Amino acid sequence: MSGFTVLIPARMASSRLPDKPLADIAGLPMVVRVAQRAALSGALRCVVAADDARILRACEAHGVEAVATRADHPSGSDRLAEACALLGLDGDDLVVNVQGDEPLIEPALIGAVAEKLRAHPGCAMSTAAHAIERREDWLNPNVVKVVLDRDGIAHYFSRAPIPWWRDGMAQGDGLPSPAPLRHVGIYAYRAAFLRRFPSLAVAPTERLESLEQLRALWHGERIAVHLSAHAPGPGVDTPQDLERVRALFAPR
Repeated sequence: MSGFTVLIPARMASSRLPDKPLADIAGLPMVVRVAQRAALSGALRCVVAADDARILRACEAHGVEAVATRADHPSGSDRLAEACALLGLDGDDLVVNVQGDEPLIEPALIGAVAEKLRAHPGCAMSTAAHAIERREDWLNPNVVKVVLDRDGIAHYFSRAPIPWWRDGMAQGDGLPSPAPLRHVGIYAYRAAFLRRFPSLAVAPTERLESLEQLRALWHGERIAVHLSAHAPGPGVDTPQDLERVRALFAPR
């Protein structure tokens, strides 16, 4: 596999879990736990893109590379684009975005998404998906779905139940076959595209669905999709999520 860099955007502001990157998980800040998992993926380097000096100090204390980014970025993509510039990443350099609230991220998934992009030179991005097993997940607008073409390239992402099962919806149970796919929010980018992405006009579909990846499709870019055998570990959005993850890290 060609080399790739993991970037981990981390911001202190969180309405549901204040100071989330520094939340303690078995003696280590959450962002450090994420970086440690990402370092097992085979990445050349793992760098936290932080918006607060406290995050930088926590990373330094635990041997995690970090760079300071502006605090006023409107999205994680903007923060990653600034981090690319600070690190001198450009052109076909591969960058994997791992969210700073994913302390259970599978290192193999990170590497697989990077490899998927490397294997598809005509794509600007790659991401991941897995088969949906429950009808309620397929119908849930908080579960993002993706439809692929024959080469594993994304046709479209939606909060709606896609593909629409015309002849089966009236049955009230079951799932279409083949199974619909749930999108997993991990992305790899070619650095030149990532640096350009924030300057692209927001797509109408992106605004309607509130899905940033639709901007890439609307502008004619292609997104390769790695199919995972199972769902990833849960992220941390709320205090309840944090307690569940802490329990998993607790000594047995």
